[in-house]
Amino acid sequence: MPSMKTIKRRIASVDTTKKIMKAMDMVAAAKLQKVKAWLQSARAFAQEAQGMLTALEDCYQVRDSVFFKPREVRRAAYVVITSDRGLCGSHNVNLTQKVLSQIGEDGNERMIVVGLKGHEFFAARGKHILRTYPDVSETVLYPDAARVAEYARALYVAGEVDEVHLAYTEFETVLTHVPRIVKLLPASIRAGEPAEAGRPAGMAYEPDVQSFLTHAIPLALNAFVYAALVESSACEQAARMMSMESAVSNASDIITKLTRTYNRRRQAVITQEISEIVSSANLMK
Repeated sequence: MPSMKTIKRRIASVDTTKKIMKAMDMVAAAKLQKVKAWLQSARAFAQEAQGMLTALEDCYQVRDSVFFKPREVRRAAYVVITSDRGLCGSHNVNLTQKVLSQIGEDGNERMIVVGLKGHEFFAARGKHILRTYPDVSETVLYPDAARVAEYARALYVAGEVDEVHLAYTEFETVLTHVPRIVKLLPASIRAGEPAEAGRPAGMAYEPDVQSFLTHAIPLALNAFVYAALVESSACEQAARMMSMESAVSNASDIITKLTRTYNRRRQAVITQEISEIVSSANLMK
């Protein structure tokens, strides 16, 4: 059985760890509130971009665009948004496992990873990682999203990949985070009869549709990646906050058990000392 000194040292160690976890919990909560303030505007930005693409579907000329015309899929790219640091529960595991289950074992996928945890996961499994973007998941700046989207778009336009998918974690509530995989390129066209060449478009595009697409598609991709970064960042901070709260609770339970053990040991020592004193007094008589 450990000595009282050992138990006391362990109580102090666990208490120090508890204070660190509590501080990390408070930091994660503050970051979560900050990211949640961006979340609504980022979602609105992405919805407007999606509305612009939906309006383009009524224009028959977009069907000949490289961004809308489907190809035979021989190689697909996955933009996967994970965190740079751990201590956030199953935040990274749920998403990376979902991506892994979708890409299968054919080896034709190309990975564009945001976050070091995703890089470690896919590198350990021998996946082809084209580029990794560290130090992006927490700062969530629009220029970072634009860099990621531009690289994915360039791969698609150059024909190096035939599809581009975006994998991220959607924030629903502090306790509910849903991993999502959506296709970015080629942009979808509504199912049904193809549009007729003689049918006028829903709106006029100046100077022409292709010139408009050259500017509109990069803007839409930037919006989608930026919104996904904000969603994932909110999920990361919420998951870290919940993990730290659980760690603080567990540390409190450990301290309570150790304190009881310490008190029992202390009581036993006191009882033993009293017994020795009484025994010595009786011998002296």
